[in-house]
Amino acid sequence: MSDLDAFREEVRTWLEENCPPEMRQPVRDEDDVCWGGRNFTFKNEAQKQWLERCVAKGYTVPAWPRAYGGAGLSPAEAKVLREEMNRISARPPLSSFGIWMLGPALLKFGTEEQKVHYLGQIARGEIRWCQGYSEPGSGSDLVSLQTFGEDKGDHWVVNGQKIWTSYANKADWIFCLVRTDKTNKYQGISFLLFDMTSPGVSTKPILLISGSSPFCETFFDNVKVPKHQIVGELNRGWDVAKYLLGHEREMISGAGNADRLNTIGAILSRQGLEDPLLRAELAMFDVDALAFTAMGEKFLDEIKVGKAHPAQPNMMKYAGTELNKRRHELVMAAGGSAALEWESAASNEGARPRTWLRTKANSIEGGTSEVMLNVISKRILDLPGA
Repeated sequence: MSDLDAFREEVRTWLEENCPPEMRQPVRDEDDVCWGGRNFTFKNEAQKQWLERCVAKGYTVPAWPRAYGGAGLSPAEAKVLREEMNRISARPPLSSFGIWMLGPALLKFGTEEQKVHYLGQIARGEIRWCQGYSEPGSGSDLVSLQTFGEDKGDHWVVNGQKIWTSYANKADWIFCLVRTDKTNKYQGISFLLFDMTSPGVSTKPILLISGSSPFCETFFDNVKVPKHQIVGELNRGWDVAKYLLGHEREMISGAGNADRLNTIGAILSRQGLEDPLLRAELAMFDVDALAFTAMGEKFLDEIKVGKAHPAQPNMMKYAGTELNKRRHELVMAAGGSAALEWESAASNEGARPRTWLRTKANSIEGGTSEVMLNVISKRILDLPGA
């Protein structure tokens, strides 16, 4: 038995002994997702146990170094862990913008003090983050942002507004792009971290067509931010931002991932649908979902050997977005008119149509599909610009 085979057996045994049966059920609503943070309330004891056991093992961030709360797994071992968790349909023990976005940026650009201070809290689910990027009038042209940090010696005073800040009303801290030099568009932005309970920070939910509100407007009114809470160099926050955006797009593209047993197409097909045209669409979806998964594995292998193209996250984000929208279109089609029911307990307060409507934002958030296609055409296909 190879070392990797032995590791797989070890992981399989550990999961069977430690993953509660309740954590092997599909996620039905927002309460089933463990976001962690200062104010998070566990839905049940099983959710709490699953997080605590994975934290103790380093499995909330398995590829991070042990010193920062991870398990120190190699890429191959981390892949085995993912496969084994998928095999038993285990829920992620912790969902976190700190894990998906800020953590990788801190590992690359943070000081040792910042890594020690923040990464362990992220890995343990003790701190929930939101992302302060987009502004009114500065969405696709993000570098035109106007939120400004005035230098006051040992701190900045930040004034401005962000928009589409996911879960800002529930977050403990924010990682935020702030202009610190008005004379240079690209080299005048800094990447700051600060507490959402700081005086002068306020949020206002934005109601969506789904009836829920993950997005917020976020306002900064003379917010004091200590100088040591900058990541990377002063006025070079755009370097950090671009690196983080790649991880954000990979995170959003993950909605398109699937395995051979649990694609939506496969699940719906097992329900005995009789419409041959819909069954054909499900089969086509299965093929595309598995191809997307294979593409992701190929890109990961290229990253390991230093051959990855910097625009590959754009490809993953675009393809994953389109797959996720197709997935929920199929869910609605398979449900027929009953899938449109909006409010009763029988439909879990309209979980299917609300989620379907929510997916419409996938092609906007994290960079619009049009922007992704422009980047792909220019940087991968070498097509001329307009």
